[in-house]
Amino acid sequence: MSWLLQDTFGRALVEAVAVGVLTGLVGVHVVLRRLSFFTMTMAHATFPGVVAAAILGINIYLGGVVAGLLTAAAVAALARTRGQEATAATGVILSAGFALGVALVATQNGFSRDLSAFLVGSILTVTTENLVVTVALVALTATALAVGGRHLLYVGFDPAGARAAGYRVRLFDFALLLLVDLVVVAIVPAVGTILALALIVAPAAAARAWTGRLAPMTALAAMLGAGSAAAGLWFSRLWDVAAGGSISLTAAAVLLVSLAAYRLRDGFRAIFLTAS
Repeated sequence: MSWLLQDTFGRALVEAVAVGVLTGLVGVHVVLRRLSFFTMTMAHATFPGVVAAAILGINIYLGGVVAGLLTAAAVAALARTRGQEATAATGVILSAGFALGVALVATQNGFSRDLSAFLVGSILTVTTENLVVTVALVALTATALAVGGRHLLYVGFDPAGARAAGYRVRLFDFALLLLVDLVVVAIVPAVGTILALALIVAPAAAARAWTGRLAPMTALAAMLGAGSAAAGLWFSRLWDVAAGGSISLTAAAVLLVSLAAYRLRDGFRAIFLTAS
């Protein structure tokens, strides 16, 4: 393993697999609870936090997490305001956050190109620190979902019933949003803020097309995420294209194939039932 991490492509491959597993794990709950648009907002709004941290010379993960939490709080506050809908509030935060990031980049003469890498990632330049953070978060996420995954699902589908059963619904909601925030920030060095959503949602949505049970769906999403990231990285090397874009396109292709297979399977099933 040590020789693999010393090689640039080898380290990027390990990071790609870890990122794929991580996004697959958390993506299942994002898809099941219909948080895709919120996740996109958080990913875009994380950008100014990452940029500000880079400008100030502090850890980009800290800046990204703080920005993500502020985004979640702002969306929740705006959504509760009379006359405001959650979707509209989320859209406003998305645009404002991204605009702030662009404005911060524009203030740094000579650094715009480097800071812009946070938009689309640069997986071939990930450091050992990035890899350690990603692997540690994979372990944390897997443990958290193994312990509380079914509880999160229950709270999401039947919050009233969960409250009656004694669940602290807001605490579970906050825990999920915090986990999503951590995942978004952790994968910024690899795929950036713009492309993060594709890798979080596509493998999970593809897995949902194959099974409706939580445990198999989670395992399959992690496998599809890892496979998409590794294959996309290999395609980028083979065809000399941007790694982040290649990984996202591969994940999207996996989703399209899965949806097509799902429709084809339903078509054959309908034909069989009609014939019988």
